[in-house]
Amino acid sequence: MNVYDGERMAELMAAEGMVATDDANAADLVVLNTCHIREKATEKVYSDIGRVRKVAGAEGRAPMIAVAGCVAQAEGEEIVRRAKVDVVVGPQAYHNLPKLVAAAAKGEAALDTDMPLASKFGALPARRNVAPGAFLTVQEGCDKFCTYCVVPYTRGAEISRPFAAIVDEAKALVDAGAREITLLGQNVNAWSDGDGRGLHDLIRALDRVPGLARIRYTTSHPNDMAQGLIDAHRDVESLMPFLHLPVQAGSDRVLRAMNRQHTRNGYLRLLDRMRAARPDIALSGDFIVGFPGETEAEFAETLSLVDAVGYAQAYSFKYSPRPGTPAATLGEQVAAEVMDERLQRLQAALQRDQAAFNAASVGRTCRVLIERKGKRDGQWLGKSPWLQSVHVVGPHAIGDMLDVTLVEAGPLSLTGEVRALAAA
Repeated sequence: MNVYDGERMAELMAAEGMVATDDANAADLVVLNTCHIREKATEKVYSDIGRVRKVAGAEGRAPMIAVAGCVAQAEGEEIVRRAKVDVVVGPQAYHNLPKLVAAAAKGEAALDTDMPLASKFGALPARRNVAPGAFLTVQEGCDKFCTYCVVPYTRGAEISRPFAAIVDEAKALVDAGAREITLLGQNVNAWSDGDGRGLHDLIRALDRVPGLARIRYTTSHPNDMAQGLIDAHRDVESLMPFLHLPVQAGSDRVLRAMNRQHTRNGYLRLLDRMRAARPDIALSGDFIVGFPGETEAEFAETLSLVDAVGYAQAYSFKYSPRPGTPAATLGEQVAAEVMDERLQRLQAALQRDQAAFNAASVGRTCRVLIERKGKRDGQWLGKSPWLQSVHVVGPHAIGDMLDVTLVEAGPLSLTGEVRALAAA
């Protein structure tokens, strides 16, 4: 979602006559789009501000610095006080970035962390040249209030964008060069409209958009995984066989303490239903180790859940106490060295399963969407239907859809041999 928001902010400033640069040291305006989900990400913002200023100062320059996103929302005036940046804008107000930049240029206050009822999306410019794989935000905010999470406080309550607006933006993305669209939301599978339609209905509508070859979505909550969405994985050819469904922990007691509102067994049974509908589905998840009070036995339950699922890929993190969240005040904080050791064991299991999933893919022929050049001459990098990185060699181009046989597997990527340029 931050990538999507960053692209939209760049488009906003381009409409004001600014040109994007890959060289931050040459920029007149540096926008840091931030995440508040972990302490390390938050502290990186301040170090990046210092780095930008140091390099610019050595060159006798003073670029305007804007801090956007969830750190801006959470800390607001504290960023201005601590780092003396020019602009602070939250994730629900970034459509006002041009006005804030103009105000800062006049020496006026430029801070906006409002969460207005009116949608920001109608104020954003039309989409233009985009990558073959594009992002499209359809839902924002969260009503789940997991005890470790700041999202309800920085992104606000769950809000779904209108059906017609999403379809129109998807068509514009395809017209601008997208062949694959990933639908985004903090709880994307909670998307709904006033007419009773759910995410599965939206996916079936997007499946009818000419030129759109692939559809993905992320991130989902187990409690919002409706049967209609599971059926869409069975029925809709353009919906890729990949599901990112965070579980966070394998212990029911820890899940209750997290306020996750699902159980270990309920999660596993849900995956059984998904695999029955789409046997080749690749599964991904999120894990937190060292949640306050987590015992060694409870961590072992997480490892056993990993063994039971066999994830194709996953994200795992040490618990990070976030100010204002209920978990941050719990007394049984797990020692840092214990979290480190548990994370190493968890990641070893996840890496083992990802390598096994990739190895089992060797011999498959599938379609690969080329996204960028590889590191070697004549090499290209694309994504398989299961979101694996695939390297191929040949006279190809970004945006090509290739029929590829997967011939070699590594722990993080595969090598493929091209059979043909696939039809659209």
